[in-house]
Amino acid sequence: KLFIKDLWFEQVPVRIYQPKVPSASQRRGVMFFHGGGWVFGSLETHEKLCRSIARESESVVVSVGYRLAPEHKYPAAYEDCLNATIHFMKNIEHYGVDPARIIICGDSAGGNLAAAVSQTLAGRSDLPKLRAQILIYPGLQALDFNLPSYQQNRGVPLLFRERAAFYVLQYLNGDASHMQEVLEGSHIPIDITLNYRKWVSPDNIPEKFKVRGYKPHVLLDCTTEVYETVKRICEPNLCPLLAEDAIVQQLPESFILTCEYDVLRDDGLLYKKRLEDNGVQVTWYHLEDGFHGIINSFNSDWLSFSSGKRGLDNIVNFLKSL
Repeated sequence: KLFIKDLWFEQVPVRIYQPKVPSASQRRGVMFFHGGGWVFGSLETHEKLCRSIARESESVVVSVGYRLAPEHKYPAAYEDCLNATIHFMKNIEHYGVDPARIIICGDSAGGNLAAAVSQTLAGRSDLPKLRAQILIYPGLQALDFNLPSYQQNRGVPLLFRERAAFYVLQYLNGDASHMQEVLEGSHIPIDITLNYRKWVSPDNIPEKFKVRGYKPHVLLDCTTEVYETVKRICEPNLCPLLAEDAIVQQLPESFILTCEYDVLRDDGLLYKKRLEDNGVQVTWYHLEDGFHGIINSFNSDWLSFSSGKRGLDNIVNFLKSL
């Protein structure tokens, strides 16, 4: 049902999925960035998911094989995703895609990259305006690893709390030696942490998400030496939750999927609030019985979860509404 081909956009490998069935009008174009903590994942690991999205929503899907950490540190992955997206936007006529219906999508670390690329393109007047962004259990901040979801789900597969911090540091500078400081929150000076409290705070998480054993965390100060090595964590291209309101206000309609049993749940909830506070329309889908990575197992040969399929169906339905 699909034409699938591998190409290069600039210097970035991509795989394009195009429905074979003829279409009377131009199709939606979906840029897809895969998850894997910026360290793993490939065009292959998300092949089934991209095929499903292309087939079920009858959209053209472009999966991006961005460079991985720690060999390629931040901002390599972000730059690859951005450059591939701009290339696609500038050559849209070759793919039968409607320039008014370009959507950016990603899961986990790919959701982080999707949010960052959407923010960068929000202010560009020389390119088509994005129609929407789809963020599937995205990781959006590295300031606070003690949010309720990090405490409640610290030992829940597939993404443990320690792993989440490890991946961010691998992406940031290929060195996880300050992981302990990051986990306890002593990697950012208190004044900077307080400055971002308006956006990154347990106070912004609805009460019903705190009932499963959440304890408020004491703020710790940090040494100059530690902060020097990790200070780029405060850049919105790495932590999109920290973007200024002026950027967030320009973002397109958004779909956010979160899972209850996922350390990254609260990143999604905090971003949902930020988007809504800034007048952006948000469709939020929460998998009460979901865990991190579940969408990729919707039709796995060895282990399949019905809620993964439910999540995917909601993503497809959102796409069809655009």
